[in-house]
Amino acid sequence: MNILVLNGSPKGQYSITLQTINYLQKLHPEHTFEILHVGQRIKALEMDFSQVIEAVEQADLLLFSYPVYTFIAPYQLHRFIELLKESGASLEGKFATQITTSKHFYDVTAHQYIQDNCQDLKMKYIRGLSADMDDLLTVKGQQDAKSFYDYIIWSIKNNIFETISPPVAPAKHAPIHIPQTAFGEKNGDIVIVTSCSSDDIQLKNMIVRFQSVLPFKTRIVNLNEYPFRGGCLGCFNCAVSGKCIYTDGFDAFLRNQIQTAQSIIYAFSIKDHSMGATFKLYDDRQFCNGHRTVTMGMPIGYLISGNYSEENNLQMILEARAQVGGNFLAGIATDENDPNTEIDNLATKLCYALEHQYVPPQNFYGIGGMKIFRDLIWLMQGMMKADHHFYKAHKQYDFPQKKLGTMLKMYLVGALISSPEVKAKIGNRMNEGMIAPYKKVIDKLD
Repeated sequence: MNILVLNGSPKGQYSITLQTINYLQKLHPEHTFEILHVGQRIKALEMDFSQVIEAVEQADLLLFSYPVYTFIAPYQLHRFIELLKESGASLEGKFATQITTSKHFYDVTAHQYIQDNCQDLKMKYIRGLSADMDDLLTVKGQQDAKSFYDYIIWSIKNNIFETISPPVAPAKHAPIHIPQTAFGEKNGDIVIVTSCSSDDIQLKNMIVRFQSVLPFKTRIVNLNEYPFRGGCLGCFNCAVSGKCIYTDGFDAFLRNQIQTAQSIIYAFSIKDHSMGATFKLYDDRQFCNGHRTVTMGMPIGYLISGNYSEENNLQMILEARAQVGGNFLAGIATDENDPNTEIDNLATKLCYALEHQYVPPQNFYGIGGMKIFRDLIWLMQGMMKADHHFYKAHKQYDFPQKKLGTMLKMYLVGALISSPEVKAKIGNRMNEGMIAPYKKVIDKLD
């Protein structure tokens, strides 16, 4: 079997994810593995994509290999998928799967992104392997890799693959009306970060309407105009100082021109089931902030052109981004049905959040994500020094092991309810005791 490995890591042969591929290649010399370092060579592939087309035509299985960067695949792999779709290469009927390494921070959304795009290309997608970065160093991790490969071979022999989701219909844009009002009469600094191109009239009109109905002053940062030198390299040069290895000044621009605003509104047109490669470049380069939630407390919102209601994975990503960041998601306005009302509602809710400093507590998306980061930074504090200082300063090391009083109480309660005699004597007093602290809070209002 001819297996084409599409290595999306910007580190090329030094990718940790790729080591699982190398391990499987050693175990199965009967199969041919061709590895293309598409992440590392993305600039060259933008100039000449012919090598990829030729390799794809000869492959029986396309195996995407990459580290998870900011909820999805790295920017470089995003860009590769754009080029692959634009190339017109015939992939219909070919099998595809993926292997990722991460600390399991939203690996599910990364895998779904690749699956959605493989199914766009009418490929036979087989569920991939989501491994921890250190899994291959353990006996269990090695066995998981072997079992995954066996499953892939079985699936191909038996023509078993994931059912293709209904294709997303072409977007039907509802008209945007621009009120004849003055822009931003109130003082303030609301930054609109966008990837709007000159011919994206619909998104441009959405931005203009939002500016016209929002009483606060706004300014636009168009990512297409920023001179990015490239995508995040995963080099950890920024781990200690927060300074990016690139000399394009983006780290300073991010901190001084975007993160200093009172609120950030993101505006984009949906492309390939995501915000598009340009926004992914922006997201990945924000790793100069490490895992620090430097904008927590800031309200954010989205202006989206496209069939957002059909993009379940993108919906999860946008909510999770806000939750993990500790941001109030003031709204997501789309142009599917009644964009004028949605844009107005976003502006109204944003005003409320700014005037009342409204920040609701995190849900599972935020709490679960931050616990992964908490444990990661605690272990890597010697290298991720800037993150470690931030987590200490903001009391984000909320380990349950530190709550010894609560643990002792639970031992006592457990001992009491383990005895049927004692439990019968207690009766309803346990429930009364559980709500007693809450009643004290309520009684204070009398």
